[in-house]
Amino acid sequence: MNYMNSTTHLRDTQLVGVIETVCAGLELTATQEEAAKRCYEGVGDWLARSDDPLLSAISIGLQGSVAIRTTVKPIGTNEHDVDLVAHVPDLDITISPASLKARIGARLRDNGHYAPLLEEMPRCWRLNYANEFHMDITPSIPNPTCGMGGELVPDKALKSWKPSNPKGYRSKFDRRAAMLPRFRLTKSLAADSMRADADIEPYPESGGFKGILRRIVQIAKRHRDIHFIDEDPSLAPLSIIITTLASRSYEYCVTNLEYDGEMDLVCDVFRRMPDMMQTAVVDGRINWFLWNQTTAGENFAEKWNKDPRRAVAFNAWHRQALSDLEKLNTAQGLDEIRRLLGGVFGNAPAAKAMDALTDRVNVARTNSRLSVSRSAGLIAGAAATSASTQVRANTFFGRDC
Repeated sequence: MNYMNSTTHLRDTQLVGVIETVCAGLELTATQEEAAKRCYEGVGDWLARSDDPLLSAISIGLQGSVAIRTTVKPIGTNEHDVDLVAHVPDLDITISPASLKARIGARLRDNGHYAPLLEEMPRCWRLNYANEFHMDITPSIPNPTCGMGGELVPDKALKSWKPSNPKGYRSKFDRRAAMLPRFRLTKSLAADSMRADADIEPYPESGGFKGILRRIVQIAKRHRDIHFIDEDPSLAPLSIIITTLASRSYEYCVTNLEYDGEMDLVCDVFRRMPDMMQTAVVDGRINWFLWNQTTAGENFAEKWNKDPRRAVAFNAWHRQALSDLEKLNTAQGLDEIRRLLGGVFGNAPAAKAMDALTDRVNVARTNSRLSVSRSAGLIAGAAATSASTQVRANTFFGRDC
């Protein structure tokens, strides 16, 4: 393993560490997560103890980003979305979506705690916990035509039921997220390190992504939010579209290909996302299809066919996102990294993560615990040996730091 490959791997690893820090900061805090769990359980218990015979078997389940652990804090607020499904397993389509929704709303209003928090939305009920999160509670009934345990949820107008499958989607996403990619450089670096200086401790807290697919989804959703600050936000691609395209692209990449590092994988997953969308000419117009693979009849891209501007907006955002990530993947120097990271995540989260990492590097350097090893790259916490050289000047992310 030559020195150039080793330092390139080090730089990529440190970049992944910075992005990991930013993504972690976009999630529910431990306090928010505990509060959301208590509220989730409380709502479920209150609905389940209803005297309304229609709700006698009702149960609450998570769906969306909290369920699959890809939450992203909205820009300019500390509030998160927590999406719930209120499922009634012993009902069928003889009950209208509007009727079931009304009965659930009536039960929530009966609670003096929930009543002042309650807001009616087109297809669901929302409980607003100020400056923390809001919970959207969507009614659902079984879908007897779905062999994968699917459900039926209200359409936007509350006039009919439409297919969905939150549990099936979550299971499929989790299965894809558990798939492990293959990396060429990491394996050879590890082998070289064991041969040359296995007693040297690698630089701490560089790490890797804690679930690459989940981080890819978070990166994409955050970049979308940044991108559409200056564009029409009504045209921003839905999170379910981003999540589905990313998960299918990830499955293809880890099944068929091998990569030099995690950022190369991230860029390739982004690059292939549009390939996962199906198109067909219908009545002389291009139509887009992104079918829910866990139930029949749910096209996540159905709004694109009603408003083709959504497809145009997606493609413009995707080109920009891929370009920004590719530039970030090859950037050199702290200033360039900070600037490009700000374009993806926002300046404040990027600066916070970069400052934290810079502080750790400076502390290691001050304590004479930072050195460069021929095989392991930048290291800390071990005395210099014949295989390592103490670092006297900034070398992190390139020589211009």
